[in-house]
Parts: sequence; C-alpha cells; structure tokens
Amino acid sequence: MRRWTPTDLQTLIDSLLADGIRVLGPRVGDAAILYDEIDTLPIGCGDEQAPGYYRLTARHDQSRFGYNLGPSTWKQFLFPPEEAIFRVQDGEFISCREQPEKMAFIGVRACELAAVSIQDRVFMGDFTDPGYASRRENLLLIAVNCSQASGNCFCASTGDGPAVGVGADLILTEVRPEDPYYLVEAQTEAGQWMIAAVGGPVAAPEEIDARDEVIAATRQQMQREFATEGIADALLSALDHPHWDVVAERCLACGNCTQVCPTCFCSTTREHVNPVSLDVTHMRGWDSCFTADHSYLSGGVVRQSVKSRYRQWLTHKLAGWDQQFGLSGCTGCGRCISWCPVGIDLTEEVAEIRRPL
Repeated sequence: MRRWTPTDLQTLIDSLLADGIRVLGPRVGDAAILYDEIDTLPIGCGDEQAPGYYRLTARHDQSRFGYNLGPSTWKQFLFPPEEAIFRVQDGEFISCREQPEKMAFIGVRACELAAVSIQDRVFMGDFTDPGYASRRENLLLIAVNCSQASGNCFCASTGDGPAVGVGADLILTEVRPEDPYYLVEAQTEAGQWMIAAVGGPVAAPEEIDARDEVIAATRQQMQREFATEGIADALLSALDHPHWDVVAERCLACGNCTQVCPTCFCSTTREHVNPVSLDVTHMRGWDSCFTADHSYLSGGVVRQSVKSRYRQWLTHKLAGWDQQFGLSGCTGCGRCISWCPVGIDLTEEVAEIRRPL
C-alpha cells in the first residue's frame, strides 16, 4: 500500500489524460456533485441529504472526496441515456456501434462499484449487450472508501459498503481532510500500473490503521437500517398488503427514483427518420416502470394505477432481481430517498409492508 499526496492524485489524472484516456469524475454543476469529464478534482465540497432533500455545502477543508452521492450515476457512461443501435439505409441494416474510447472512473464509491457489478450481470450475463460489454472492457475503476455517510445511506445493511469490495482497479482512502493524504492499493495489474506511474512511499502501519478507523467511523454514522434477510419472500407474499395504497397516495410516479438509481435498466426503443435521406435509425433510451406506457402490451396498459407501478418497482428491485440474477437490485446508496420529490423512503416502506397486519 502506498501513501499519496493531493499532488500525486493530480499526477494520476494527468498521466491518464496524457495516455488518451477519458477521465470521468466529480465536478460541481447545477448545485450538485455531477459525474462528467474532468482534469482535476473539486476541493472542499460536501452536502446535506434527507428524504426529498439535497444541498451542496462548503466543507472549509481540503477534502477531494468529502461529498456523498449526487444525482449522477456511472451508469450513464456504460448504459447511455440514449444510444443509436442501427440504421437502415437504402434497405441495408448498418450497425451504429462504434469502437469505445478508453475511460477511467475516479471516485467510485463502494455501493456504486457494487452497482456496476450488478449491471455487468444484467448486460453480460446469459445475454450480452455488445455496446455495454465493449465499453466495460475499456474501463478503469478508481474507487474510494467513504469517509462520511449521508443521512440517507444504508449500504452497510445491504453489505455493499462503506468499504470498497472487489472489482476496482485502484482503491483510495482519504485521511485527514484538513490536510489530506491518500492510502492507495491496487486490486489488478492495471491498478499496479497506475501506482507505478505515480510512485509514492510505502504506507506506515499507523496510516493503515487510520484507514480502518475512517471506514469504521463512516459505518457508525449511518442512520438507516434495512433488514434484507428473507425480503424477497416477504414482499412477494404481501402483494395485497394495504400499505401499497398508502404509499401510492404519496407517489407522483415521476420516475425520479429510477433515473438516479445506479442499477435500474428499463429501456424503450424508437425510430428516428431523417426527413431528407429517409434513413431510419433505431434508438434505445432509458425508460421507467413508473410510466404507464412502459407496461403497454397488445390491448392496453397492464399497470394503470400508481400503486401497481410502485409495487412492480419495489418487488422487482428487491425480489425479482434475485430470481433473475441471483442478487438484489439495491446497493443502499440512498439516491432514491434523496431525489424523491415527496421524500418516500424505501427502507421505511419495506418495513411497513413486512410488518404483520
């Protein structure tokens, strides 16, 4: 394990850019932390979160990773919000797939790394999505152990954080935010290459202990608990529970929760016609199970009520995913709680539905 300074961290970003790698990470925009192309990291940014509430704040220190999760997810770069699949030109089908550029995600949290692993199972499981697979194969993952928890985090309950698990190329831990240094460890050959490109002294034993203390303190900060044992059977046996009506009275069916979720993968397709050449391009884009048209089958909409759409989302996320992919669709990131306009809390709703009548 190595010890890096903020200058070393910037050297890593500069070396990735010099190698022609597209570096994606946190930046401040639209009064939030967003994921976008970067050439440096924001300094001294934090946030406050509660159900239906998110505010960017100033930390008054030198922390590069002192924020919690904003509305952006890494999903947008692997499974784009809109993507051309193929076009038809003069009766010939032509693929729109392009050779992906190399990317590096920097600042991936433990729950987000777990979400990438889940989407790998979705898009590269029994059936492989070639666009997703090609982007995934050209990706470097630079993860960060969380040094604080938001008011909506519950990744400790799902087992997906706050410590980074397997799947990252490089793992960073920020210690002492007022004058930060970073403990760096590699999980892959690519991670070892990145460490070799920057260098840095070997971490001292007391510095490694400091890393463990940061992670333990973050775990203790989490205010929400989420009982996951037996949750699939509990939800599927409570499809007629009266609390579905209660939550449906609050839910706006806006789809915010699915748009900020790092694992949701509902999509729709449409055709775009060029009015001059009459070429037709087949497009795929994000959709949500909260929209009425998403459940349209021949003859009409299957899930006409908000109640049925919320129930579909929650039971699929926490029960159906286990049947399909062998794991849950929730990693405890808390985004759906923060970005719900009416502050619906998944953990509270599940607890009510599991409560005996």
